[in-house]
Amino acid sequence: MRQGAIFGLKWSDLHWKSGTIQVQRQVQYVPGQGRSFLEPKTRAGRRKIKLGEGTLHSMRLQKERQRTLIAVAGERWVDHELIFPNKVGNPLDPSNLRLDFNRIIAETGLPKIRFQDLRHNAASLMLNHGVPPIVGSRILGHSKPSTTLDIYGHLYPEMLGEAAKIMDDLVTPIQVELSKVKEPISH
Repeated sequence: MRQGAIFGLKWSDLHWKSGTIQVQRQVQYVPGQGRSFLEPKTRAGRRKIKLGEGTLHSMRLQKERQRTLIAVAGERWVDHELIFPNKVGNPLDPSNLRLDFNRIIAETGLPKIRFQDLRHNAASLMLNHGVPPIVGSRILGHSKPSTTLDIYGHLYPEMLGEAAKIMDDLVTPIQVELSKVKEPISH
């Protein structure tokens, strides 16, 4: 997801039973107004994403963490029902997220990346592990698979070796001994 969409997620968007999350708003900075909740720019940006069990577990931990934040903030807490609020319940500030993200990257010894690179990495992982572009485009909120392919199509050359192996496995399952094939007679 894009950063603004993550900032706009509310607990009511998370459907525990079906394991899905509904993207229906984003937080954007509007000059003169500050941060505002707006609808995603496109219809494809408003989407439902299926979550894995590991992600759902992380969301449960986030819910517990948030209870602590609410208790500490007390009367200062502003209840927007956000999944990822700041310390008093308001939308996160991108610069604070960047600082926290960079600190975590440094502490874990991972290569330095930008927060928005996580979206690119997710797309790369999906395509490199055989998720069809139409599925990836829906998860990413692209209106067409061609948009996903235009942006991430450079990943496909890396997959050519795997494609060659798959074709070998499908097309040449029978071994043919060339020594038993008669050579044509030339005149």
